Amino acid sequence: MDRFKILIIDDEKNVVSALKRFLSRQDYEIDSASDGEKGLAALSKQSFDLLLLDLKMPGMDGMAVLRQALEIAPDLKIIIQTGHGGVADAVKALKIGATDFLEKSCDPAILRTRVEQVYTQWSLSQANAALAKNCLCSFNYPALIGESSAMLKLKDMITRVAPTDSTILIQGESGTGKEIIARAIHHHSMRNNHDLVTVDCTTIGESVFESELFGHKKGSFTGANVSATGLVRTAEKGTLFLDEIGELSLSIQAKLLRVIQEKTIRPVGSTQNLPVDFRLIAATNKNLADEVAKGLFRQDLFYRLSFVTLTISPLREREGDITLIANDLISNIQTPLGKPATITRDAMLLLQRYDWPGNVRELENILRGSAIFSENGQITPGNLPAHICNYSQQAAKHPGEVDTYTLAQHVMAAIKSALAQANQSRRQAAQLLQISEATLYRKIKLYNL
Repeated sequence: MDRFKILIIDDEKNVVSALKRFLSRQDYEIDSASDGEKGLAALSKQSFDLLLLDLKMPGMDGMAVLRQALEIAPDLKIIIQTGHGGVADAVKALKIGATDFLEKSCDPAILRTRVEQVYTQWSLSQANAALAKNCLCSFNYPALIGESSAMLKLKDMITRVAPTDSTILIQGESGTGKEIIARAIHHHSMRNNHDLVTVDCTTIGESVFESELFGHKKGSFTGANVSATGLVRTAEKGTLFLDEIGELSLSIQAKLLRVIQEKTIRPVGSTQNLPVDFRLIAATNKNLADEVAKGLFRQDLFYRLSFVTLTISPLREREGDITLIANDLISNIQTPLGKPATITRDAMLLLQRYDWPGNVRELENILRGSAIFSENGQITPGNLPAHICNYSQQAAKHPGEVDTYTLAQHVMAAIKSALAQANQSRRQAAQLLQISEATLYRKIKLYNL
């Protein structure tokens, strides 16, 4: 991985020397320029990850450098440093696009913390990019949507375990997409030329589950007018997916364990054992280890199933994936008049803030319902349920203490005041602050508002 690169633009040599000594203790690559023109020239020649910029310099001042630096490198993180700063200058710098604003007289530990925060974000983005590159080379199942760190790791694990014939247990909350993961595993497996057979263990009654799973002979019970193959043999040479396996009774669990161990089944009413060849994937929204402790799930079956365990994170923990999934769902939704659905930016921001206890399934239901009431197919905040629109206000947290020497306390107070005046509407608050909504959203996240 490349080293984290810092550029210092400051006309005071002693300040530059002090910063270099202070920051050289970390594994950073540091360069410097004595004025704005030289600094911009350096930015044009090579990429940097962080700019420490003096606000007051002879010639081109820091504000002008800030604007041009962001034109050269729009993603560059910039921390303004000045001995002559004020709230007005700081607010102006943040509006232009600065990441933070510090006085030169502040405790050096504060500067180190701010630099380390930017470095941590950079490290995560580098790791995610590397992981994404590896996944893109091997993972190929567009239906499994997500580029968050958790999803990239999951995709990587799928590509590793799919070619094996190991039994796999998928864990995750209801609505997270466990069946899609099972399909992705089957797609990448050596059995993908044969069927994947899905069994929803919550919808088949216990009295008929054995015959549904293992088949039955004609006349073996009342109503058995013809013989049935059963779902296990339907999955021959393919994959059998048992969804919500935690709902199976102990008696069915015992019979399933025998099938897994012996690779044979005995249809209901038959005396003959038939060999079977299938790959088993199971899924559950329960903690099976807890179910074992309660005596509700067989320990020996649990050990058989959990040889390889994949866990899918809930949607609320997969930052960035909500937008990707919502856009994909919307692309497949049509209004009652047959028009394709769309969504406004304000409505999408509300979706991003909500915690989605029902995960992807809840998101899809909300979007389909909202599209029905939309005008011309465009989903707006007014079409979303009230509990989603009100969630950000209900979930607001008190901000923590901030450093005396930083602008954080001023920015937080301004944001809180604007949100209060706008009845928690971030769009209106951004207009009051005369900044973009994206900038407001970043500051709310940065200061944990």
